[in-house]
Amino acid sequence: MAPSTTKKAVHSSQTDESKGDSKWWIVLILLTVLSFGTRLHKVDEPDHVCWDETHFGKMGSWYINRTFFFDVHPPLGKMLIALSGVLTGYNGSFPFEKPGDKYEGVNYVGMREFCTILGGALIPFTFISIWEMTHSLNAATLSASLVLFDVGTLTLTQYILLDPILLFFMLASFVGICKFRSSALYEFRVNWWFWLIFTGVTMACCVCVKFVGLFQVTFVGLMTIVDLWFILGKLSKPISYTVKHFVARFVCLIILPILVYVGFFYIHLFILNKSGNGDGFYSSAFQSKLQGNSLHNASMPKVTLKNHRTGGGYLHSHWHLYPENVGAKQQQITTYAHKDENNRWLVKLYNDDEKISINDTVRYIKHGDMIRLEHVPTRRNLHSHREPAPITKKHYQVTGYGENGTGDYNDVWKVFVDGGSDGNVVSAVTSKIKLVHVLQHCVLTTSNKQLPKWAFEQHEVTCSPNLRDTNSYWNVEDNINPKLPNVSFEVYSPNFFARFIESHAVMFQGNAGLKPKEGEVTSKPWQWPINYKGQFFSGNNYKIYLLGNPVIWWGNIVVMVLYNLISIWKAIINKRRSNQNEAVSDSKQQLLTSCNWLFIGWGLHYIPFYAMGRVLYFHHYFSAFLYSSMLTGVTISYLLEIIKTSKPTLIRKTIYDGLIGFIYASVIFSFYLYSPLAYGMSGPVSTEQNSTMFGLRWLDSWEF
Repeated sequence: MAPSTTKKAVHSSQTDESKGDSKWWIVLILLTVLSFGTRLHKVDEPDHVCWDETHFGKMGSWYINRTFFFDVHPPLGKMLIALSGVLTGYNGSFPFEKPGDKYEGVNYVGMREFCTILGGALIPFTFISIWEMTHSLNAATLSASLVLFDVGTLTLTQYILLDPILLFFMLASFVGICKFRSSALYEFRVNWWFWLIFTGVTMACCVCVKFVGLFQVTFVGLMTIVDLWFILGKLSKPISYTVKHFVARFVCLIILPILVYVGFFYIHLFILNKSGNGDGFYSSAFQSKLQGNSLHNASMPKVTLKNHRTGGGYLHSHWHLYPENVGAKQQQITTYAHKDENNRWLVKLYNDDEKISINDTVRYIKHGDMIRLEHVPTRRNLHSHREPAPITKKHYQVTGYGENGTGDYNDVWKVFVDGGSDGNVVSAVTSKIKLVHVLQHCVLTTSNKQLPKWAFEQHEVTCSPNLRDTNSYWNVEDNINPKLPNVSFEVYSPNFFARFIESHAVMFQGNAGLKPKEGEVTSKPWQWPINYKGQFFSGNNYKIYLLGNPVIWWGNIVVMVLYNLISIWKAIINKRRSNQNEAVSDSKQQLLTSCNWLFIGWGLHYIPFYAMGRVLYFHHYFSAFLYSSMLTGVTISYLLEIIKTSKPTLIRKTIYDGLIGFIYASVIFSFYLYSPLAYGMSGPVSTEQNSTMFGLRWLDSWEF
């Protein structure tokens, strides 16, 4: 009897699977069509620059024109935007100056469609990944539907932004790891290797769009570690079996992603070979690789001085004075990251007002020389005295002092070359120098602290009594003296890996220093899950407002609480239940295990933001939102399966069907109500009765 029963069970399972295949494909195709239909609808509207399109559209233009720029994010997303623009006929000429600028005669739709198509892929990716985790069609369909009918995800993926590209690669890597884990029966075969390599490549691409992609790397890493732990526990297998699995994952999920990541940076630095407005964030040696930079190898009278720390600015002054109660009311001295005429200084001997270059004779500055530095536009000397600095009170204030180049002995500085000795000549770019104040015995430095608006939020320059201050090194960059010979840029040029490392140091520093601009809408991480406040993408007559579908977002919170309660309850029951008692069915256990991973994914993409000191925005939550929605879909399917399969009756089936219908109806109807937030609103605000959105402003913090 046993063998026949087994055969019958196998045959039945195969029949169900074949039936499931046709239904599976129908659902996937339907969700995919709806996804691209809802996303591409009105993709060309509004026909003006929306929100951060001003940044990433502009950066796409710079790639097309090969103009170097600075950004706090890695390059892949912007390179893909530029590539999509080139392929669809955009020539890189539109300035993208500010939100609201009309796209008159500009082929911008291709770049929008590219980002939108990547955003549209999130729905089939969600469906496939949940199916691979649970093999539950209900869970996969509901999870994908929650992403499909969220107006916030729709809004975020319709514009020229990095977010749709980031989310695309994030879920692509999730699909990859889920498919790879499902291929465990086909170890070391072509399909197995394909999904492992696919996971590694998409994971690298995720990080190469934004550094927050590292959260996804951590998530995939945790899943991989757990898999290896179970493989190690297979005592029937030799240790060489575990080693083979470890090496395969090490190569494909560590070595390969690093090579892909570095490769994209090589392409980035190869393409951007022309001098641009981002030069000043990088060292003089880094800039020597850029066409259009005037760097010469000599010491000369008229110079620009660049702070040698990572991302250090130029020594700068302007006509404005320090305000009352901020030391002496003399001319401001700051550092400024952009190239500017106000960065230029004239080098003079300390004991007279003659320039270093007299007639045809050039007097080279050497280690130990005493000089004055006269600001070229204002003709005031670099000066310090025993007044406290504006922010770093333990340091002395640095000012511009004097008239027409004439000052006093507090203008005298002694030059020291790092590692030099008496007689060593100061060379442009390559020499690291310190300027020590002769009377006050302090060293010229920058604190990297941002000054208030009275100094245009530039960075503080001080004179530090600590002569070993790590930020006190400077180098001469621009050299303006026709009597000095020019040399090849190759003298200064760093290799690729030096530029690669410096690029990252500057990006990390830029990320950490991001502060909100005046009037900018920022938010706190606690506000994101509860959909507390949205964000305007367009504030013109045609309004676009980023806000999550409240039914989905608030439902996600309720279900997450339910999931945690279920987890606690199951842990208690399993602890008190004897081994002889009935175990949880395989399908329910698989759903619960999937919920655990999705909860971890949500936490990894959300909780780290609480530790970040940089400015944060609502859109940072959407990576976590995708995992939250998948968790909701799987948890609800788990609860509905209990209703349906526990002593099935007509009443239970009716309740099951009614609940499914109610959930889908609520999600779809709320999408219909709030879709104008994504597709565009015109007319009066929602608080007025003749508004199309009247009655839908459920929280006072919503601004539409």
